[in-house]
Amino acid sequence: MSIITDHLKEVKERINQAAQKAERDPSGILLLAVSKTQPVEAILEAAAAGQNAFGENYEQEAVAKIRSIRTNHPDLKLEWHFIGPIQSNKTRAIAEYFDWVHSVDRERIAKRLSDQRPADLPPLNICLQINISGETSKSGISPENLPGLAKAVSVMPRLKLRGLMAIPEPETDPDKQRKPFRAMKALFRQLQEAGFELDTLSMGMSGDMNTAIDEGATTVRIGTAIFGPRNYPVQQ
Repeated sequence: MSIITDHLKEVKERINQAAQKAERDPSGILLLAVSKTQPVEAILEAAAAGQNAFGENYEQEAVAKIRSIRTNHPDLKLEWHFIGPIQSNKTRAIAEYFDWVHSVDRERIAKRLSDQRPADLPPLNICLQINISGETSKSGISPENLPGLAKAVSVMPRLKLRGLMAIPEPETDPDKQRKPFRAMKALFRQLQEAGFELDTLSMGMSGDMNTAIDEGATTVRIGTAIFGPRNYPVQQ
């Protein structure tokens, strides 16, 4: 049994325990393995251990890995989530190779993704990224501008609006972790009450996963706890 297999088992147990504590069904929480800067071999190890959904931050690196896996392992059907900042010149590849995008925060980027999504693929699943901690260095739309963006994205023909995503300011204190997650849950419910059919709340990473699950996360993005430290620097 590989180290990655062991780590996956440990993370899934953490998810189960956190879900039970929150009186939630663990099957309603997706584990997204963040494989940025990890080699194809690490992804294949995780897939062999039963992991299906993988998150990538860098378009060029991700597309090379996706192509390699699809070419050399055509029977392996993985789900690919783009979770990093999106540059305008990267949208075509993202629209063509990914199943989900968690980091849409501008109408212009959403329109490019919709226009460039191939007609033979299902609509691209979209989460809107919220700058929930108000950090100037972070991507994401402000909460007050969220309804307008949600309305615009929801009618784009090649996109399917699924939910919200956030990367709150890092905190080690669970009480301080809870505040932004609770705010995200409130935004999520507000959009649902406004008629948007949302089912995905993407929040929580290795250090704050338990608190995120307690506050309603349906997708947790875990990298280091599965793969260990990043393997190599990425330049894009």
